[in-house]
Amino acid sequence: MSGKERWASRMGLVLAMAGNAVGLGNFLRFPAQAAKNGGGAFLIPYFVALVVLGLPLMWIEWTMGRYGGRFGHHSAPGVFDSMGKRWFWKYIGVFGLWCNLLIASYYLYIESWTMAYAGYSLWGGFAPAATDPKFVANFFSSMTGQVDNQLFAFSSWGMVLFAVCISFNVWILSKGLAKGIEIVSKIGMPLLIVFAMFLAIRGILLAPGVDPGVIEHPAVGLNFVWQPKYDSLWDPSVWLAAAGQIFFTLSIGMGSIHCYASYLREKDDITLTGAGAAWTNEFCEVILGGTILLPIAVAYLGLTAVTAMTAGGSGFGLGFMVFPQLFQHWGPGLANAAGFMWFGLLFFAAITSSLAMGQPIMAFLQTEFGFTRRGSAITFGAMLLPLSLPVALTHENAFFGDFDFWAGTFALVVFAFLETLCFGWVFGINNSWREMMTGAELKVPTIFRFVIKYVTPTLLFLILIGFIFKPKQEWGTVAKSLFTGQSIGTWEWAGDGMIGKLQHADLPDPATLGPIEAEFQKNLRTARTVDRLMMIGAFAGFSYLVHRSWKRRRAEGKVAS
Repeated sequence: MSGKERWASRMGLVLAMAGNAVGLGNFLRFPAQAAKNGGGAFLIPYFVALVVLGLPLMWIEWTMGRYGGRFGHHSAPGVFDSMGKRWFWKYIGVFGLWCNLLIASYYLYIESWTMAYAGYSLWGGFAPAATDPKFVANFFSSMTGQVDNQLFAFSSWGMVLFAVCISFNVWILSKGLAKGIEIVSKIGMPLLIVFAMFLAIRGILLAPGVDPGVIEHPAVGLNFVWQPKYDSLWDPSVWLAAAGQIFFTLSIGMGSIHCYASYLREKDDITLTGAGAAWTNEFCEVILGGTILLPIAVAYLGLTAVTAMTAGGSGFGLGFMVFPQLFQHWGPGLANAAGFMWFGLLFFAAITSSLAMGQPIMAFLQTEFGFTRRGSAITFGAMLLPLSLPVALTHENAFFGDFDFWAGTFALVVFAFLETLCFGWVFGINNSWREMMTGAELKVPTIFRFVIKYVTPTLLFLILIGFIFKPKQEWGTVAKSLFTGQSIGTWEWAGDGMIGKLQHADLPDPATLGPIEAEFQKNLRTARTVDRLMMIGAFAGFSYLVHRSWKRRRAEGKVAS
């Protein structure tokens, strides 16, 4: 049974927790966000957000998880129920199952891409990219089956890879904590760091006139990432971007940390171990993530081109579409090795995170319904199929993009905000602080009592409001207009805000398009209606399972009526 499982070592736990946090965003999103939002000055709001959001939420989730584990709960519904003491808290905990399932349905799809790219790089398959600029894009299209203005997409070998990726995750999860997740983390995290350090050092040593194809020194790229632009600190959107980056990079608000921490003993340290996992993630993101992508890209493409490519705050295009071509300048042998290491580190970043998404659902099935480890792993895989298949077989702006927004972005903030209320106000900051400091090897400064109870939930509430009512104009422009009285024109909702997303503000108006494009946009809206009904159905399904489980517990006298 899951209640008898334990982590084999403290190092394994730290690496598993760090692997849960370290993901694709560390190497693809962070450097682009830093360059877009003030360079070196971005680190000021970034580390402020780490102190008042990241670390408090890490400690909250570690504490809640360990406390729930004391009562035999290894998933968010039980953890919240043990601390909330009211009937509805267990249903708020459903977010900790629902988010993981929805995110895994598309995250594993991206993970399968990293597998394909790593294997193809090692084999030398990207060699034609040295002379054919469209080769990598064609490879990606053949893997995903994506075609402009077509809702449905299909790639036979892409689907095979996706199936292999899901099966591999299910197999590892079936091995358990110590023999599965912990072993993968002990292997994957060190290799990730070694691969990243090699690429960072090799990239910094590139020199114009010495290395073929290099047109600018990598220091120009480093300067692009880290040159302080202090005027950006007056822009509220920069602070919001920093808070968002910290929030999502630590994988908080998902329920996976609750699950991992629930396997600790009552007096196992959580303050130092939690901080250690957070700082490991920060090292991978700030030091390694900020030294690979943009410096290498700028060296070969020039600052102007890279600036245009990362204007949206994402390095995905560079990482997947451009890097395989750039590595060809390093010579056949090194190009193959570098491509394998780049996509290999992305794969390790992805799989350590995806395993953390499966474990809470499996723990719920084991604890509440008596499933075996193998049975719960297979059931998790079966739950993925009806969600992951539409992700892989439709346009990226349908199921893929919608799942990412609602489960992978918006719901995480909602869940984190509610857990701060449960921790600091319902269970009580005195009880919570006493629980957190039990067995603590790091004495957290008492100022964090105030931060956890007041500052963190207030900031999360403001971020949530920002997500809901986000305007098309930058928040900085809106704030400036309030002080100057300057008109910002017609108020429009942003496509990446809740209201805007509901109104499809991120999609073009079919009335302004030609017949083919208009038909595609109409089909896309229909697909989004279907995927939102599926999301509601998944949440209702988990809620029903929670209801059944607690009804059985009451009948057995395990919980109060």
